[in-house]
Amino acid sequence: MRDRLRPRASGQRGELTGPNPVDRGKNGSKIHLITERTGLPISVAISAANTHGSRALEPLVCGIPAIRSRRGPRRRRPAKLHGDKGYGYSHVRAFLRGCGIVPRIARRGIESSQRLGRHRWVVERTVSWLAGCRRLHRHYECRADHFASFVAVAAALICYRRLTI
Repeated sequence: MRDRLRPRASGQRGELTGPNPVDRGKNGSKIHLITERTGLPISVAISAANTHGSRALEPLVCGIPAIRSRRGPRRRRPAKLHGDKGYGYSHVRAFLRGCGIVPRIARRGIESSQRLGRHRWVVERTVSWLAGCRRLHRHYECRADHFASFVAVAAALICYRRLTI
């Protein structure tokens, strides 16, 4: 019987892992998330570390749950979405406009991304809250659905802690 804690002989860590361009080509996963204005995660997903962030935006937007409001019908999508220059592609902007979301993304070569700092720090703070979960700090799981489940549990814990204070 093989020891389950030892790395696999093939070197693979699941279908949603890939060579990390920042960490000497080690296999890893990337956590993508959409937060609301105060930093509560409303949609999370994982992908291989070598995939571009703009490719993960469409499943994240489609995964946003309905927003309950006091008056009128439930909104399915937020009114606007802030993003850095990594999301500044025409197909991303067209997708967001098609969903009825106003894209607030700095255009490459035209606008400075320094104005986005007042909105981006909220997402970075939520990412640091996720990094505080020890299980997510290292990618121990061999299956991507297990790792995605732990990310979802960590996001739920963040929401619980923020809403009970």
